[in-house]
Amino acid sequence: MSSSSATTKGKHIAPGSSSSSSSRSFPSDHHLPQPQPQPLSRYESQKRRDWNTFGQYLRNQRPPVALSHCNFNHVLDFLRYLDQFGKTKVHIQGCLFFGQSEPPGPCTCPLRQAWGSLDALIGRLRAAYEENGGLPETNPFASGAIRVYLREVRDSQAKARGIPYKKKKKKRPLLMKPQFNGETSSNNLPMQ
Repeated sequence: MSSSSATTKGKHIAPGSSSSSSSRSFPSDHHLPQPQPQPLSRYESQKRRDWNTFGQYLRNQRPPVALSHCNFNHVLDFLRYLDQFGKTKVHIQGCLFFGQSEPPGPCTCPLRQAWGSLDALIGRLRAAYEENGGLPETNPFASGAIRVYLREVRDSQAKARGIPYKKKKKKRPLLMKPQFNGETSSNNLPMQ
């Protein structure tokens, strides 16, 4: 037997360890690798940020508004509040560049949130509301007033920037031609 290991009652014991079973060291739970939570998708991360931003907006109101008392008017006010952080130039009616998609020079027209950004934001907030316990029938983000507001923003921005908005047509599913199992009928015979 080598001096680096010993055997006790037929059991092999590693060097430096004791033969008593009570003193064996097993890794404790805090040494085991913990399963890492799956990273959130870009959509889920953005939805969480948007939800937190909206919650902060409600808390900053005077007086603060509880989420349970939030209605479509609060959502409309939030969308208007966000315009100050927009990056889309929207020409006003009297502007020299009104209706031009690529104006030749700078102007003093305001920057706004782009319609597409607002539309996507409302979609994420509508989903977050229900995921956080809100009922679909009381969802302020699904209100008809919100849809009307978004449509007005879309139309006014398209007009101001000279870019007509065209709704994408839904593709119709291809109709499958009936397949025959090799049998021919008089209807399927070629004309002679």
